Amino acid sequence: MLHALYIIAIAVLSVLDISNLIRNILMFGTDTRREPRNAGFGNGTGNGSKRSVHHPEMLDEAGRVLDEPLLVMKSISIEDAREQLDALYEGNSDNSSDED
Repeated sequence: MLHALYIIAIAVLSVLDISNLIRNILMFGTDTRREPRNAGFGNGTGNGSKRSVHHPEMLDEAGRVLDEPLLVMKSISIEDAREQLDALYEGNSDNSSDED
């Protein structure tokens, strides 16, 4: 008896999950199609909510958007990388021993 109840509960939850998934996909599709048309009209209502807000890491000290690359990778040797990691590790262990 408990097995049948368990199977029915799982079936109901599965149907609810799949219907919710389909509903979310349809809503996402209609939102993405509707968004560019509404953003072009400047009637004064809701313009503040449509303005893009940049992440703080994308801004400089004055609050302007950065136009330069945020990640610059350089090639270093394995020995240099190990030395830097060892220095970081030793620096963290010194700070933790001072706090004890």
